[in-house]
Amino acid sequence: MNILIAEPLAPAGIELFQSQPGWKTIVSNPKEYTQHLAEADALLVRSAVQVGKPVLDRAPKLRVIGRAGVGVDNVDLDAATEAGVLVMNTPGGNAVSVAEHTLALMLAMARHIPRADQSTRAGKWEKKKFMGHELRGKTLGIVGLGSVGREVVKRARAFEMRILAHDPYVTSKLAQDAGVELVDLHRLYAESDYISLHMAATPETQGMLAREAFGQMKDGVRIVNCARGELIDEAALQDALASGKVGGAALDVFSTEPPPAGYPLWNAEGMVATPHIGGSTEEAQEIVGVRIAEQVVEYLKSGVAINAVNMPAMTREQYRVLEPYVTLAERLGSFAAHIASGNPGTVRMVYFGKLADSNTNLLRSAGLVGALSRSTSQRANLVNAMQIAESRGWNVAERHEKRSSHSDTIRLELETDHGITSVEGAVVFDKPRLIQVDGIQCEAALSGSLTFMKNQDVPGVIGHVGSVLGRNRVNIANFSLGRRDAPLKPGEPLEAVALVTTDETVPETVLAQLRENPAVKFARSVEFRE
Repeated sequence: MNILIAEPLAPAGIELFQSQPGWKTIVSNPKEYTQHLAEADALLVRSAVQVGKPVLDRAPKLRVIGRAGVGVDNVDLDAATEAGVLVMNTPGGNAVSVAEHTLALMLAMARHIPRADQSTRAGKWEKKKFMGHELRGKTLGIVGLGSVGREVVKRARAFEMRILAHDPYVTSKLAQDAGVELVDLHRLYAESDYISLHMAATPETQGMLAREAFGQMKDGVRIVNCARGELIDEAALQDALASGKVGGAALDVFSTEPPPAGYPLWNAEGMVATPHIGGSTEEAQEIVGVRIAEQVVEYLKSGVAINAVNMPAMTREQYRVLEPYVTLAERLGSFAAHIASGNPGTVRMVYFGKLADSNTNLLRSAGLVGALSRSTSQRANLVNAMQIAESRGWNVAERHEKRSSHSDTIRLELETDHGITSVEGAVVFDKPRLIQVDGIQCEAALSGSLTFMKNQDVPGVIGHVGSVLGRNRVNIANFSLGRRDAPLKPGEPLEAVALVTTDETVPETVLAQLRENPAVKFARSVEFRE
């Protein structure tokens, strides 16, 4: 396993990689890391390295990109997903640092600290000019109640501030536990003396503080942004500062970083600026460096994706419970793809028993990985399976059957232009096992070399199979049979299926001999790689 570290990382994080037996750790820098991409299984970055399609094209072995920090603006998520590369970050690792910086900027505005510092250093003593005000008793509006927003709440409460919050993605219970009042944006704008932004930059939030928003705010409101520069319409902010509608703005982030020469806001009255240093503390860098190293090691060793950005993430315990079912779903998809005929158009996943109460996104992706395994040259994995299926025009559906009497099983239906192939399986002693094909009960382990047959239930078929395989020196490890309870048409023989596990894959020439018996309607081999 080759770990490529393209930007400075906490020494403890590097040591964690170096302690893994058989792993090679390459410590590079943003100017030279590209020469090591061809051998990299993992790439560690912060914010300077831009990871787009050209970088990914040079890294054919790459499995995971670890971003030591929160934002992943420097990683092309669509390109990474298409390449089947997991992207993970470390949300919350620098939450305290950013929260403390937020309060520092609020105090800097309240007490005119930057201008007072410059004036005093210039030999002036302008006590009256820099009359400030207290944070105590002021209303703070927090937009975004994630890990940083909640840390700001804790610190603002120590200043005896009244706190309002807006976040459409949190519950009133979470807000209550944090000790804040959850309100809509209109009320937050109207009542806040300070407004602090802690939202991600999305199409919905881009430019959220624009002229209309400023018009709803108190006169003299002060704005703090330690989140993303794209959240503020900077031209509108400049006008609001000039008119006095906004009494001050403290920005740690900007729409373009660094801002270009002649940046208009530099001349705005009441402006405080810092160079995106909210999370730049020794403690935060140590935390995110070690945390991303731990996450990458966990993923490469056990497949557990913690803080994944482009695939369903789950805890170690959740993954431990679902892991055997992930394998089951993938092998059901692979089995269905190998025995189906025609061009696939729809994949349906049905979950029974306790599985129906689980987050099944990972199981869905696993089923798609298997279903795609026979029909695509592109590498399909849990990261990009959904994207590949959509690009092929497949419909993907899920159904959760919460019947308490039903065991924990997964049914996968693959619909093609020739019909529907349905397979169902369960986990027995932590191993994936097939229990039903096209509605016919028939058990077999989903492992090793398997030959699937459909035949008429008439005398001589089992003997024919044994003779053909014996004649070709193919050893049978297990033979499982099943048949329908009633004929498909009146007067016809019952339809039967056979699952023959062998020590080696049955070649096409031998399958052709099996099909020489008129009762054998279908015979195909499936190979499961452990």
